[in-house]
Amino acid sequence: MARTTGSDGEKTRSAIDAAAKRLIARIGYEAMTMRQLADEVGVQSAAFYRYYPNKQELLFSLMHDHMDRLLGAWEYESRKAHAPLERLSAFIRFHIRYHVERRDDVHIGNMELRSLSPENRAFIVELRSRYENGLREILDDGLDAREFVIDDIALTTRAIIAMTTGVNLWFRADDRLTVAEIAEKYVQMGLRLVGAKNIATTKTGGRNVSVGPKIRTF
Repeated sequence: MARTTGSDGEKTRSAIDAAAKRLIARIGYEAMTMRQLADEVGVQSAAFYRYYPNKQELLFSLMHDHMDRLLGAWEYESRKAHAPLERLSAFIRFHIRYHVERRDDVHIGNMELRSLSPENRAFIVELRSRYENGLREILDDGLDAREFVIDDIALTTRAIIAMTTGVNLWFRADDRLTVAEIAEKYVQMGLRLVGAKNIATTKTGGRNVSVGPKIRTF
């Protein structure tokens, strides 16, 4: 696929990507047309094809870029924590913050996976699995270190992912709690979920939240 080089070309591509995210998040991938996208960016329809040969390649590029950035950001963030409890806490904080800040990317990644071709879908699913396996590794290590009590690691991994991703659906900027405060509360819920031992008392939302030393949820 030919690409336009130079600063103007990169700016146009970035504008196309940003406009596509807005449109897909608002009306859906199937409903979005190339003409709508071109009008949103302010370019001729023909110019679009210098960057993407078709809508499918555009969608795949957006989702691939999102997963690459997510994996890279977590790889960097994960280096700051070592023990399983610290790593799980860091994962929950990171996942909530990252996803709340990128709502359109998250919406597209979750709702439009079905719109990818089988080959493209398999590629993105593999990247998603790689990210989820990072969490599963934390739970495995916590179980081996006897820091966690977990009956089903695969199910617990999915539960934590679903729970933390869900914040993206309801959080609003005028919420009574900040993203950081919500993340701390979710850390406590996540640690309860895995039966973590020695959970420290934390302060969120102006109140102390005391957590028992050992909680088993299964």
